[in-house]
Amino acid sequence: MSTPENFHEVTSAEHFQSLLSADLERVSLINFWAPWAEPCKQMNEVVLELARKYPKLLVLQVEAETQSDISESFEIEAVPASIILRGHTLLGRISGADASAVTEAVATHTRAPSSVKALSKSDRAPADAVLEKEETQEELNARLRALMSKDKAVLFMKGEPDGPRCGFSRRMVALLRDQGVQFSHFDILSDDKVRSGLKVLNNWPTFPQLIINGEFVGGLDIVMEMVENGELKEMLTA
Repeated sequence: MSTPENFHEVTSAEHFQSLLSADLERVSLINFWAPWAEPCKQMNEVVLELARKYPKLLVLQVEAETQSDISESFEIEAVPASIILRGHTLLGRISGADASAVTEAVATHTRAPSSVKALSKSDRAPADAVLEKEETQEELNARLRALMSKDKAVLFMKGEPDGPRCGFSRRMVALLRDQGVQFSHFDILSDDKVRSGLKVLNNWPTFPQLIINGEFVGGLDIVMEMVENGELKEMLTA
């Protein structure tokens, strides 16, 4: 089956802007993906099917790591990720291989007037917000310390070891497994407070982060260096 005319593989930031700016009233679905991420294969098929089903929808395929400027502009930290726009206005953001959510969002916004906006956290019913107990900084730090100390080696990463959602997390998992390191993990995409809290607590702005004996060791580059000089093995056997 041929590729529909409204489906485009983005080749550059300029290409992306020209496609997006051609019609500022048009609804667009941007699919951020990576060839190494298994969940992206399913979403790529879903997105292509949506392009066939909705010929007025502009569908843009963006390889996240190759087109890093575009990914950074939309603050894409993991793949797959879907962004829905009308012109340059954000209508929705869906993380992960959530085919039903993407399908529902496309159906909603392709038939909705331009005044419709994506439901944000602040739009929820007050009763929902009341149920969320605010965590103090002290409580958060205590929880972070407990997570960091739950095993000898703990990896805070994007996604799961068998399904990483960023290239750096994938490489860190492969490195640790290659070294025979036994480690537990925590998906920082599942908890925004843990993600932001660790950046401050460990004074390290990116992920993955490797913790050994309850103490921050470093990110991918540091761990690679420690493997090469034997320091990682020494730390784990101490």
